[in-house]
Amino acid sequence: MIKEHVARLLDVAEMEDVGSGDHTSLACINESNTCKATLLYKESGIASGIAVAQEILYQVDTSFKIEKLVDDGSPIKSGQVAMKIEGKTQKLLTTERTLLNLVQRMSGVATTTKKYVDAIAHTNAKVLDTRKTTPGLRWFEKQSVKHGGGVNHRFGLYDMFLIKDNHIDAAGAIDSAVSQAKQYCLQLGEPLQIEVEVRNFDELDEVLACEGVNRVMLDNFTPEDTRSAVKKINGRLEVESSGGITLDTVRAYAETGVDYISVGALTHSVKCLDISLKITE
Repeated sequence: MIKEHVARLLDVAEMEDVGSGDHTSLACINESNTCKATLLYKESGIASGIAVAQEILYQVDTSFKIEKLVDDGSPIKSGQVAMKIEGKTQKLLTTERTLLNLVQRMSGVATTTKKYVDAIAHTNAKVLDTRKTTPGLRWFEKQSVKHGGGVNHRFGLYDMFLIKDNHIDAAGAIDSAVSQAKQYCLQLGEPLQIEVEVRNFDELDEVLACEGVNRVMLDNFTPEDTRSAVKKINGRLEVESSGGITLDTVRAYAETGVDYISVGALTHSVKCLDISLKITE
């Protein structure tokens, strides 16, 4: 799986970054020149993208010699070397920015996720990601969520029904949307799970009256209302909280007894970790 995703990434990177050539490296460095370099973390956090970085280098040039010093998901300190690299200087410098951009972002996602996971570690709730990802980088960002201890929600539109407010409004009612999803599932011949988003207790009652729903998403409920909703559901469905939940509020939601908490901020507004690639000799 990683090989295919990296190959597609490198195709895009070559178009947008290399174009007609890395003229600086081509002009300044002899093609036969080799070097040793390190991948250095300049901030503490959770490492992510290390296996991806290794695959990027191997796909660029199979002659690279790589020594991984940390694994994805490992805590890492500022000043720690994550990888040692030896190979052709031109190839390394042409690939440097693509590699760093991805590892910095992936490590930022993993580090942010770990903060949320640690904040609710005393509960049974799990931290979920969303589809609010960087276009083209979803697979990488969702891997990073797992490296930070989170859980992946559906990967895309194809692996789970998620009936949201616009679907409900367009279908006319929750029961109609659920009924049509169940019929579609039979025609598809694939047992997809059904989740329904609700905005208030009236809609929650409608969901509880339906058969075939697996999970309910409480959208923008307060922690107090969430606790009441969990009591009303009483274990009949999986319960997910969603909608503007932050690191300051995630604990209050987790303590209501929900099964899942989805957080778009894990991927849509994360701060990248500061990482550099340094030639050592």
